[in-house]
Amino acid sequence: MSRKTFQRLSLDVRRRSLIEATLTCIARDGLHGASVRRITEEAGVTVGLVRHYFGSKDDMIRNAYAYLVGQLTAQASESARATEGTPEAKLASFLRANLTKPNMDEKTVSLWATFIGRVRHDPDFAEIHRDGYREFLNVLETLIEPVLIDHGCPHSVAICRNHAIALNGLIDGLWMEGALNSGLYAQDILPDLITGAAERLLELPAGALSAPDIALQSARHQTQPKQQSKPS
Repeated sequence: MSRKTFQRLSLDVRRRSLIEATLTCIARDGLHGASVRRITEEAGVTVGLVRHYFGSKDDMIRNAYAYLVGQLTAQASESARATEGTPEAKLASFLRANLTKPNMDEKTVSLWATFIGRVRHDPDFAEIHRDGYREFLNVLETLIEPVLIDHGCPHSVAICRNHAIALNGLIDGLWMEGALNSGLYAQDILPDLITGAAERLLELPAGALSAPDIALQSARHQTQPKQQSKPS
Protein backbone atom coordinates (compact mmCIF):
# COMPACT_ATOMS: atom_id res chain seq x y z
CA MET A 1 0.00 0.00 0.00
CA SER A 2 1.44 3.38 -0.98
CA ARG A 3 1.73 6.23 1.52
CA LYS A 4 -0.81 8.30 -0.43
CA THR A 5 -3.30 5.45 -0.48
CA PHE A 6 -2.78 5.01 3.26
CA GLN A 7 -3.44 8.70 3.89
CA ARG A 8 -6.69 8.63 1.93
CA LEU A 9 -8.23 5.89 4.09
CA SER A 10 -10.91 7.11 6.46
CA LEU A 11 -10.63 6.44 10.18
CA ASP A 12 -13.53 3.98 10.06
CA VAL A 13 -11.93 2.06 7.21
CA ARG A 14 -8.61 1.85 9.08
CA ARG A 15 -10.30 0.61 12.25
CA ARG A 16 -12.30 -1.98 10.37
CA SER A 17 -9.22 -3.04 8.43
CA LEU A 18 -7.39 -3.70 11.71
CA ILE A 19 -10.29 -5.69 13.13
CA GLU A 20 -10.65 -7.86 10.03
CA ALA A 21 -6.89 -8.36 9.85
CA THR A 22 -6.96 -9.44 13.50
CA LEU A 23 -9.57 -12.08 12.70
CA THR A 24 -7.56 -13.28 9.69
CA CYS A 25 -4.39 -13.62 11.76
CA ILE A 26 -6.14 -15.37 14.65
CA ALA A 27 -7.71 -17.85 12.22
CA ARG A 28 -4.29 -18.51 10.68
CA ASP A 29 -1.92 -18.22 13.64
CA GLY A 30 -4.06 -18.59 16.77
CA LEU A 31 -4.51 -16.05 19.55
CA HIS A 32 -0.88 -16.17 20.66
CA GLY A 33 0.55 -16.22 17.15
CA ALA A 34 -1.45 -13.21 16.01
CA SER A 35 1.13 -10.58 16.94
CA VAL A 36 0.62 -6.86 16.49
CA ARG A 37 3.27 -6.87 13.79
CA ARG A 38 1.54 -9.61 11.81
CA ILE A 39 -1.85 -7.94 12.19
CA THR A 40 -0.62 -4.55 10.99
CA GLU A 41 1.19 -6.16 8.07
CA GLU A 42 -2.02 -7.98 7.14
CA ALA A 43 -4.00 -4.72 7.36
CA GLY A 44 -1.33 -2.69 5.58
CA VAL A 45 -1.25 -0.04 8.31
CA THR A 46 1.27 1.22 10.84
CA VAL A 47 1.74 -0.18 14.34
CA GLY A 48 0.88 3.25 15.74
CA LEU A 49 -2.73 2.84 14.63
CA VAL A 50 -3.17 -0.07 17.07
CA ARG A 51 -2.38 2.25 19.96
CA HIS A 52 -4.50 4.99 18.43
CA TYR A 53 -7.67 2.89 18.08
CA PHE A 54 -7.35 0.16 20.67
CA GLY A 55 -4.56 0.91 23.10
CA SER A 56 -3.34 -2.69 23.24
CA LYS A 57 -3.44 -6.02 21.45
CA ASP A 58 -5.86 -7.42 24.06
CA ASP A 59 -8.28 -4.57 23.46
CA MET A 60 -8.05 -5.12 19.71
CA ILE A 61 -8.79 -8.82 20.15
CA ARG A 62 -11.83 -8.06 22.30
CA ASN A 63 -13.09 -5.67 19.64
CA ALA A 64 -12.52 -8.33 16.99
CA TYR A 65 -14.67 -10.80 18.95
CA ALA A 66 -17.45 -8.23 19.33
CA TYR A 67 -17.24 -7.49 15.60
CA LEU A 68 -17.44 -11.19 14.70
CA VAL A 69 -20.48 -11.79 16.88
CA GLY A 70 -22.17 -8.63 15.64
CA GLN A 71 -21.61 -9.50 11.99
CA LEU A 72 -23.26 -12.91 12.39
CA THR A 73 -26.42 -11.37 13.80
CA ALA A 74 -26.38 -8.42 11.39
CA GLN A 75 -26.08 -10.61 8.30
CA ALA A 76 -28.99 -12.85 9.30
CA SER A 77 -31.06 -9.84 10.37
CA GLU A 78 -30.45 -8.12 7.06
CA SER A 79 -31.67 -11.23 5.27
CA ALA A 80 -34.95 -11.07 7.21
CA ARG A 81 -35.38 -7.33 6.67
CA ALA A 82 -34.81 -7.62 2.93
CA THR A 83 -37.25 -10.51 2.52
CA GLU A 84 -40.62 -9.34 1.25
CA GLY A 85 -43.79 -11.09 2.26
CA THR A 86 -45.26 -12.61 5.38
CA PRO A 87 -43.82 -12.80 8.90
CA GLU A 88 -43.31 -16.51 8.19
CA ALA A 89 -41.11 -15.69 5.19
CA LYS A 90 -39.04 -13.25 7.24
CA LEU A 91 -38.50 -15.72 10.08
CA ALA A 92 -37.64 -18.48 7.61
CA SER A 93 -35.14 -16.20 5.89
CA PHE A 94 -33.45 -15.38 9.21
CA LEU A 95 -33.21 -19.04 10.17
CA ARG A 96 -31.87 -20.11 6.81
CA ALA A 97 -29.34 -17.27 6.68
CA ASN A 98 -27.69 -18.61 9.83
CA LEU A 99 -27.07 -21.94 8.11
CA THR A 100 -25.87 -20.71 4.73
CA LYS A 101 -22.88 -18.65 3.65
CA PRO A 102 -21.50 -16.26 4.71
CA ASN A 103 -22.55 -17.24 8.25
CA MET A 104 -22.08 -20.97 7.65
CA ASP A 105 -18.33 -20.99 7.28
CA GLU A 106 -15.70 -23.23 8.87
CA LYS A 107 -13.32 -20.32 9.46
CA THR A 108 -16.01 -18.32 11.23
CA VAL A 109 -17.00 -21.19 13.50
CA SER A 110 -13.35 -21.90 14.30
CA LEU A 111 -12.83 -18.26 15.22
CA TRP A 112 -15.90 -18.30 17.43
CA ALA A 113 -14.65 -21.45 19.18
CA THR A 114 -11.26 -19.84 19.74
CA PHE A 115 -12.82 -16.79 21.36
CA ILE A 116 -15.46 -18.62 23.39
CA GLY A 117 -12.77 -20.28 25.51
CA ARG A 118 -12.07 -16.88 27.03
CA VAL A 119 -15.66 -16.16 28.05
CA ARG A 120 -15.45 -18.05 31.36
CA HIS A 121 -12.19 -16.43 32.41
CA ASP A 122 -12.29 -12.87 31.04
CA PRO A 123 -15.09 -10.53 32.25
CA ASP A 124 -14.80 -8.40 29.13
CA PHE A 125 -15.30 -11.40 26.86
CA ALA A 126 -18.19 -12.55 29.04
CA GLU A 127 -19.86 -9.16 28.62
CA ILE A 128 -19.39 -9.23 24.85
CA HIS A 129 -20.88 -12.71 24.77
CA ARG A 130 -23.91 -11.67 26.83
CA ASP A 131 -24.51 -8.60 24.68
CA GLY A 132 -24.27 -10.60 21.46
CA TYR A 133 -26.52 -13.38 22.78
CA ARG A 134 -29.07 -10.83 24.03
CA GLU A 135 -29.14 -9.09 20.65
CA PHE A 136 -29.64 -12.37 18.79
CA LEU A 137 -32.49 -13.40 21.11
CA ASN A 138 -34.14 -10.00 20.71
CA VAL A 139 -34.10 -10.33 16.93
CA LEU A 140 -35.56 -13.83 17.13
CA GLU A 141 -38.31 -12.75 19.52
CA THR A 142 -39.26 -9.89 17.21
CA LEU A 143 -39.54 -12.30 14.29
CA ILE A 144 -41.34 -15.03 16.23
CA GLU A 145 -44.12 -12.92 17.75
CA PRO A 146 -45.99 -11.94 14.53
CA VAL A 147 -45.80 -15.54 13.31
CA LEU A 148 -47.46 -16.78 16.50
CA ILE A 149 -50.10 -14.05 16.21
CA ASP A 150 -50.84 -15.04 12.59
CA HIS A 151 -51.52 -18.61 13.69
CA GLY A 152 -53.50 -17.78 16.81
CA CYS A 153 -50.82 -19.13 19.14
CA PRO A 154 -50.01 -17.77 22.62
CA HIS A 155 -47.44 -15.01 22.21
CA SER A 156 -46.60 -13.52 25.58
CA VAL A 157 -43.18 -12.01 26.19
CA ALA A 158 -42.16 -15.08 28.20
CA ILE A 159 -43.36 -17.49 25.52
CA CYS A 160 -41.53 -15.65 22.74
CA ARG A 161 -38.35 -15.51 24.85
CA ASN A 162 -38.47 -19.24 25.59
CA HIS A 163 -39.02 -20.05 21.92
CA ALA A 164 -36.10 -17.79 20.98
CA ILE A 165 -33.79 -19.50 23.49
CA ALA A 166 -34.75 -22.94 22.17
CA LEU A 167 -34.40 -21.92 18.53
CA ASN A 168 -31.03 -20.34 19.22
CA GLY A 169 -29.86 -23.66 20.67
CA LEU A 170 -30.97 -25.49 17.53
CA ILE A 171 -29.27 -22.93 15.28
CA ASP A 172 -26.02 -23.07 17.25
CA GLY A 173 -25.87 -26.86 17.18
CA LEU A 174 -26.51 -27.13 13.44
CA TRP A 175 -24.20 -24.17 12.74
CA MET A 176 -21.24 -25.61 14.61
CA GLU A 177 -21.56 -29.19 13.41
CA GLY A 178 -22.53 -28.20 9.89
CA ALA A 179 -19.61 -25.83 9.41
CA LEU A 180 -17.13 -28.50 10.50
CA ASN A 181 -18.40 -30.52 7.52
CA SER A 182 -17.66 -33.95 8.97
CA GLY A 183 -18.96 -35.68 5.86
CA LEU A 184 -21.87 -37.34 7.66
CA TYR A 185 -24.37 -35.25 5.71
CA ALA A 186 -24.46 -32.49 3.13
CA GLN A 187 -24.55 -28.91 4.40
CA ASP A 188 -27.35 -28.01 2.03
CA ILE A 189 -29.91 -29.99 4.06
CA LEU A 190 -29.49 -27.69 7.08
CA PRO A 191 -31.73 -24.77 6.03
CA ASP A 192 -34.69 -27.13 5.56
CA LEU A 193 -33.87 -28.89 8.82
CA ILE A 194 -33.98 -25.68 10.84
CA THR A 195 -37.24 -24.43 9.32
CA GLY A 196 -38.90 -27.81 9.84
CA ALA A 197 -37.66 -27.98 13.43
CA ALA A 198 -38.87 -24.42 14.04
CA GLU A 199 -42.35 -25.34 12.83
CA ARG A 200 -42.54 -28.17 15.33
CA LEU A 201 -41.09 -26.10 18.16
CA LEU A 202 -43.51 -23.21 17.56
CA GLU A 203 -46.39 -25.68 16.98
CA LEU A 204 -47.10 -24.29 13.52
CA PRO A 205 -48.76 -26.19 10.67
CA ALA A 206 -46.40 -28.24 8.55
CA GLY A 207 -45.03 -26.08 5.75
CA ALA A 208 -45.68 -22.77 7.53
CA LEU A 209 -41.96 -21.96 7.41
CA SER A 210 -40.73 -24.48 4.87
CA ALA A 211 -43.27 -24.32 2.03
CA PRO A 212 -41.58 -24.12 -1.38
CA ASP A 213 -42.50 -20.46 -1.97
CA ILE A 214 -41.08 -19.41 1.40
CA ALA A 215 -37.88 -21.39 0.83
CA LEU A 216 -37.59 -19.84 -2.62
CA GLN A 217 -37.89 -16.30 -1.24
CA SER A 218 -35.19 -17.02 1.35
CA ALA A 219 -32.86 -18.69 -1.12
CA ARG A 220 -33.30 -15.88 -3.65
CA HIS A 221 -32.32 -13.25 -1.11
CA GLN A 222 -29.31 -15.23 0.16
CA THR A 223 -27.84 -15.28 -3.35
CA GLN A 224 -27.91 -11.49 -3.52
CA PRO A 225 -24.75 -9.60 -2.45
CA LYS A 226 -25.00 -8.11 1.04
CA GLN A 227 -23.43 -4.86 2.18
CA GLN A 228 -21.30 -5.49 5.26
CA SER A 229 -22.40 -3.51 8.27
CA LYS A 230 -19.85 -1.24 9.90
CA PRO A 231 -18.52 -2.06 13.35
CA SER A 232 -19.43 0.23 16.18
